[in-house]
Amino acid sequence: MIRVLGLDVSKSSISACLLETKPDVPRQFYYDCPFYRLSANSEGLKQMLALKPDIAVFEPTGTNYSRLWGTYLARSGVEVRLVGHRQLRNYRSNHLDMADKDDDGDALALACYYFEYCNEPRRFVQIRDREIVKIRELVLRLGHLNRVQNPISNRVRQDLAWQFPEVALVRSRRQNQSETVPIFWAWLAQERKSARYDALYKNTVGLGITDTVRNHAKRVCDLQREEIAIEKELGQLFSDARFEPYLEVFHKFGFGPRLTAILISQIYPLSGFMGEDGKPEVKILRGRNSGKPTKRYLSLRRFQKALGVAPTQESSGDKKKTKVVGGSDLCRKSLWQWIFTAIEPKQCRKNKIGQELGAKMDKQKATGRPINWVRMHVATAGVKMLFNELVKSCL
Repeated sequence: MIRVLGLDVSKSSISACLLETKPDVPRQFYYDCPFYRLSANSEGLKQMLALKPDIAVFEPTGTNYSRLWGTYLARSGVEVRLVGHRQLRNYRSNHLDMADKDDDGDALALACYYFEYCNEPRRFVQIRDREIVKIRELVLRLGHLNRVQNPISNRVRQDLAWQFPEVALVRSRRQNQSETVPIFWAWLAQERKSARYDALYKNTVGLGITDTVRNHAKRVCDLQREEIAIEKELGQLFSDARFEPYLEVFHKFGFGPRLTAILISQIYPLSGFMGEDGKPEVKILRGRNSGKPTKRYLSLRRFQKALGVAPTQESSGDKKKTKVVGGSDLCRKSLWQWIFTAIEPKQCRKNKIGQELGAKMDKQKATGRPINWVRMHVATAGVKMLFNELVKSCL
């Protein structure tokens, strides 16, 4: 008999529910179930492994909380399954009639979810190999460093408005793949010399740079050096021959190194989106409105969903609308930024794909549609093109 352990992971503890069969009435069983509350320490880990589960099921709560428990379970030979947040929420409320959310209820729902869908792999979040997990971890770290830098640099510029106003609006950014901190920040932190900034500072009308601004500049330099180290590590990971066909396609689209890393971490391997025969899955189904046979491109739909650009229709009475639900928020935001910086400005359309998507954007803009809708529409078209190019290159 299989032993399934549902785990709801918190910051420093877990709530665990061990099942050997799915209860007939989970809502009633909730009140009789012997839940386990285990702390994130050696004793808690020993108690969890002493339960001797065959399967452990939990939500993918980032790289910080679930990583500890998942690593020890995997080392002990326990199979780990991950369930998406939205899927668990719908299952708990709609299938188990457990609308109230708490840690014990989630642990029970996770264990029941396995018994319900154990023979349907696509119901679970794909567990990625070690290199992809590392790439995703580094991508998230780069995003964190960027968020930390912004308020510091903004504070510096506000102070320079009265200390050294001639350079308060200087936008000194590190170029892609550059391994050197921009001269503006290095000079401000007194780490490098600059004849230009020395001359400007000598004749400034400002009141003089304070130690506070110098210290802020040093923080920015440290953060950018950490970014450089992470980008080097990503470059080493991308040297793996498995990624070569993906990188070739990304180069055609003009994706930068960060967007490349984000996409790789989300879509590799491409075979995970395909049908059982390893090819794009297409089914012919009867259309709901037309009643005629209609092709459904299921693999493409999964790919769009993973990147956060799959529109979902919501209809009620005479009202019909579509909106994007689910998928990676990080991918969706990054693709939107790519459209905004590389496709929308006409002077930035430097390749065939950029020109094709740019023409589509210009045409949609001319209709007077809202600009956010146009950008997402073009991003969706770009993802379709990306899928087709990856299929030709990788399969």
